[in-house]
Amino acid sequence: MSRLSRTQSLPFTGGALPGWALSRSLAAFQQSSAADRRRRVSDLISTYDGQGVHRTATIVDNASADWLRQLATVAGAETRLVPFALEQVEVRAAYIEADGRRIDGVPFFDGGFTGETGIVGTLGAPDSDADIALVNLDSAAISTEGQSIGTLRRGGSHRAIIAVTTGAAAGLALSNAVSFAKPYGIPVLQVASEHQTTLNGLAASSRRVTYVAAASRNSTQGMNVVATVAGRQAGMAPLVVMTPRSGWWQCASERGGGLACWLETIRAVSAAKPARPAIFIASSGHELGHYGLDAFLQQRPGLIKEAAAWIHLGANIGAAGGQMRLQSSDDEIEARAVRALDEAKAVVRQRVPRGTVPAGEARNIHVGGGRYVSLLGSGPNFHTQQDRWPAAVDLDAVVRFAQAIASLAVGLAS
Repeated sequence: MSRLSRTQSLPFTGGALPGWALSRSLAAFQQSSAADRRRRVSDLISTYDGQGVHRTATIVDNASADWLRQLATVAGAETRLVPFALEQVEVRAAYIEADGRRIDGVPFFDGGFTGETGIVGTLGAPDSDADIALVNLDSAAISTEGQSIGTLRRGGSHRAIIAVTTGAAAGLALSNAVSFAKPYGIPVLQVASEHQTTLNGLAASSRRVTYVAAASRNSTQGMNVVATVAGRQAGMAPLVVMTPRSGWWQCASERGGGLACWLETIRAVSAAKPARPAIFIASSGHELGHYGLDAFLQQRPGLIKEAAAWIHLGANIGAAGGQMRLQSSDDEIEARAVRALDEAKAVVRQRVPRGTVPAGEARNIHVGGGRYVSLLGSGPNFHTQQDRWPAAVDLDAVVRFAQAIASLAVGLAS
């Protein structure tokens, strides 16, 4: 019986599986030589980038899930797609208009919306009596999911907010919807940095603008990819390796490195025939407050503490121009990770102090009291449309990190 015939697959909405799901990626993952790792990683990220925008529960996202499931099967795991329900945000119109000029934007997905006709009012500073507050969200604010304007969103001084994104790269850099499950506050419309001068001028002159952030929330399904490798001793606590697979745009460097490490680790653990079982989860809903991972954990409520260890493969692993950091629950697991990274010549510049609530999905494990090690980093194209293959990715770095994580996982599973 072939590996593909042993899998379970759930359909996605939107028609037949696109051609890229059966692309050269499948052939690449059937190669077993260590010399093929670079080619596998390159093919994986370029194909993922070419699929389109990876927002949760879209046609692209759900089709990409089945493509990834196929690759995980070829890598040696038993695989399935596990659906989860959510209220998907459908944006109908999102813009600011003044003097016949329109500036398009994207609303916060965990905030309020306007009607189709929007709001007409003055634009001003957060401490003004303007109808619409104008704020900046820099790289730090975007990385912390817009929490810096949480009080302003809840306050009653304004009817809406315009947030100019001024991240490391020019353009529109979106904030994750950390409160997606419990939306709150007035509408927030994110616009690109190149409009800052125009908006500052409108605010200074107290001009009236039309503000539209019209959207609805519609019931649909997202997909998590879950893969398992059996252990020789089924009763042992499992190792869990997790990575997010969704995001605002193509996410070549934000998600591509983590997906490459995830698949290479499946391959290595499967080949090692480990003592303990291993569970691999590639979750959707990352940009929506880790919604897919939360759904997975609700289905396995004891797993956070029951697992022998969690490996979290976070954002920007091997992003060009980025720096990596390590987050860990204890000294022993961090030391094992550092040894594996050193052996692979994979460079990590920062170790997060013990006890710090970690960024990314490792936060869910930390809060739940689990044992974990987490790898993630920064990147100049974080959450922007410029995060594309190949310019945004340091392929050699991704390959080194994939080698390190695979070695770490084999050791923890043994």
